[in-house]
Amino acid sequence: MPRKNPGVAGGRRETPPASFYGALRRALRAWFRAHARPLPWRETCDPYAIWVSEVMLQQTQVATVIPYYQRFLEAFPTLTHVANAPRERLLELWSGLGYYRRVRYLHQAAQHLREKFAGRFPDDYASLRALPGIGDYTAKAVLSIAFHQPYAVLDGNVARVVARWFALRGNLHQPKFRRAVERELARLLSRRQPGDFNQALMELGQTICLPRAPRCPVCPLRKRCRGFDSGDPATFPLPRPRRATESQYLAVALLRRGPRVALVRGLDEGLLADLWNFPAAFGRSPTEARDRLREKLHLLAHPPFSLGEPVAEFHHTITFRSIRGRVYPVQGCRGIPRGTVRWFDLKRLPQAAISQLARKIVQKVSGARGGAPRRVRSPRRPRGGR
Repeated sequence: MPRKNPGVAGGRRETPPASFYGALRRALRAWFRAHARPLPWRETCDPYAIWVSEVMLQQTQVATVIPYYQRFLEAFPTLTHVANAPRERLLELWSGLGYYRRVRYLHQAAQHLREKFAGRFPDDYASLRALPGIGDYTAKAVLSIAFHQPYAVLDGNVARVVARWFALRGNLHQPKFRRAVERELARLLSRRQPGDFNQALMELGQTICLPRAPRCPVCPLRKRCRGFDSGDPATFPLPRPRRATESQYLAVALLRRGPRVALVRGLDEGLLADLWNFPAAFGRSPTEARDRLREKLHLLAHPPFSLGEPVAEFHHTITFRSIRGRVYPVQGCRGIPRGTVRWFDLKRLPQAAISQLARKIVQKVSGARGGAPRRVRSPRRPRGGR
């Protein structure tokens, strides 16, 4: 039986006393000191290194980020190193991490700081928010962690923890809910150790207060959690509306010159514009995608050429797009103008600034030899099944 929630009555929530917030802060701080993961960006106070970690962690899991972060900081130990680096080199080190707009903005912001701040990282909110790619969350995270300024950060993990503590209904896309969470954060924030407070709150959301299966039995704050008192903490907050998944088909061209393959900047329809991809075209059906790919190839090379039978099939997801693709070898393709494509050695391609989709295609086609690739067989239907 869920316990009675004293903070919610008749749809109106009572504000807890100041002692309640103090007890939460102390319990959270003690838990974080005992259980904080030894993450590499927690070993530095350098605002540049903390900024890089915050950018990489946007919509990306901690375990995925760690090796990318370490390689990036080894290659670019200072802000000036990033500003002076060619964009292609940054993309190579970012390749596979996804959301490539982040590294483009990181590069632009570093160049701005080199030119306007002599490579110094600013310590005020207005200057940070004026930089490309730095929003409210990133600015407050860097200022609180690197400069110990009293800013509370708000992301999905933080909103979930606070919503459960105070039994707040709604989601971050609703202004009323967001304001309610911000009010509670303002009361909770540790003014003396804002960086540790923010990291502790995010850590709790990432490791204990999980979206679908919160680990309430091991949570140090469950005795003060109104969501836990309700008997069903996973209902806080409400899920945000999701865009419906769109199914699309993609036809991909495999142009070979000995051990090399041809790639172009971008994919199709403006996607993955900064990265190298195999020439490709979307369509509402496999036939339409293949026809559109043939039209695009006419712009790259002089006929006659032909598309062979597909040598590989794949499934890939980009945001709301569920993509079914086929890879077609291009036969008899001649006269490609210089600068239209770039030729990469297939074996060295994984080290280039290619998209995750191109990386997947490389794995699929690396076994196909020269002009005699294997034909993709249609899957057999199981006997007795539909």
